[in-house]
Amino acid sequence: MYKDFIHKTPIQIRFKDVDKQGHVNNANHITYLETGRTNFFADVLGRDVDWDETGILLVRTEIDYKDLIFLEDEVCVYTKVTKLGTKSFEMSNYILKMNKGETIECAFGKSTFVCFNYHTRNSIPIPETWREKLVR
Repeated sequence: MYKDFIHKTPIQIRFKDVDKQGHVNNANHITYLETGRTNFFADVLGRDVDWDETGILLVRTEIDYKDLIFLEDEVCVYTKVTKLGTKSFEMSNYILKMNKGETIECAFGKSTFVCFNYHTRNSIPIPETWREKLVR
């Protein structure tokens, strides 16, 4: 459940996100998860990461859709690392909206990443400095 997730990112719903049926199109949920992850990495790993040399590759994403999101909804993404391997890790996200003081789960997503050296084009172990911060 999202209540043990600490990292929260507010999401601005854009007019272009809404489809003909009047709700946010499911393809936008991937962007919302990415926004949550990007903010998570900036806040947890800091700005000292040399993303041009050592980075991550997204290798899997899955989403369970639970409720519709509309243009004027107040939406946020909760993010955390849920598994750490040697070279890969998994992140989980909840997309939530507030409706009359009630928190409603709109989607749950999981993504798997592999650490990667862009110069050698090979997977690498999760850097120790990252591991320490991700565990915290």
